Amino acid sequence: MIRMLLQGADIMQIKPSASIRQNYNEIAALCKSTGEPVFLTKNGEGDLVVMDIEAFTRREKMLKLREELLAVEEDRLAGRAGVTPDELDSYLDSIIDEVEHGKEGSI
Repeated sequence: MIRMLLQGADIMQIKPSASIRQNYNEIAALCKSTGEPVFLTKNGEGDLVVMDIEAFTRREKMLKLREELLAVEEDRLAGRAGVTPDELDSYLDSIIDEVEHGKEGSI
């Protein structure tokens, strides 16, 4: 049985860890259909997080983008030379396009 918890605006999918053995296909379908992770519990405590590979790849790309943006902001605050606003806009548009369309790129 799936238990859903409201956490902020997100709904978490929570299942007991035995579900992965007994209902693998159901959990895989849930991960793929929602694009969100499923949290597995063991003895009532959080144990594992399972997610679709496409969702995982998308999250990894978003984290990489955040790291790059943070580095750019740190450079800006330190007064180091950067790129023009137009160059930055073009670069960010290309990264967003890659993330949205699942294209492999430099991120």
